[in-house]
Amino acid sequence: MSGKAAVAKRAKAARIISALRKHYPGSSTALSFRSPMEMLVSTILSAQCTDARVNIVTKELFRKYKTAKDYANADIRKLEQEIRSTGFYRNKAKNIIAAAKLIEGRFNGEVPDKMEDLVTLPGVARKTANIVLWNSYGIISGIAVDTHVTRLAYRLGLTGNTDQNKIEQDLMALYARKDWPHITNFLIAHGRAVCQAKKPLCRKCFLFRLCSKKGVDRKFWD
Repeated sequence: MSGKAAVAKRAKAARIISALRKHYPGSSTALSFRSPMEMLVSTILSAQCTDARVNIVTKELFRKYKTAKDYANADIRKLEQEIRSTGFYRNKAKNIIAAAKLIEGRFNGEVPDKMEDLVTLPGVARKTANIVLWNSYGIISGIAVDTHVTRLAYRLGLTGNTDQNKIEQDLMALYARKDWPHITNFLIAHGRAVCQAKKPLCRKCFLFRLCSKKGVDRKFWD
């Protein structure tokens, strides 16, 4: 990318986040949690599941399981049924219990506050680790790239990649570190409200003139 193109892309990125901030002030995670362990469990459960459904499930779950030790000692069959409605419940239950055992054995029962430690936990990749670090500890280590961020970053022309790790690197290069957690929340909010996967509301979108509309069928915006 030429110098002029890079400057133009940064200017566009700045205009996009400015518009998003104006329309979604105070945007933050929709997951309900009171501790790093609850944040970790909620984020694991949120894979391929809505935050609203996760919050329904965890309302009861968090009354029963309060610490990493509680999850480490959980009966996997019971936990599977307790989280069944979040989907992929067998794998999620296995990962939650395995992660809790590692937290108990390696991190003295406390969810670690370093990226390199978090990603050693079963079921935890960079996206989950970034969410836990920011929401639980106020640590900015990267940008959490979920399905909404993946879709919108590509459509808006902020990245030409579809791999989440590469998208994260592209966005980190465009935005100041202090904005990394916020761009995630803004794009998620916009993805839910306007730039939906199957039927994006392009004609009603306040980012219409800034958006590259990459991969979007013309019938939604012509």
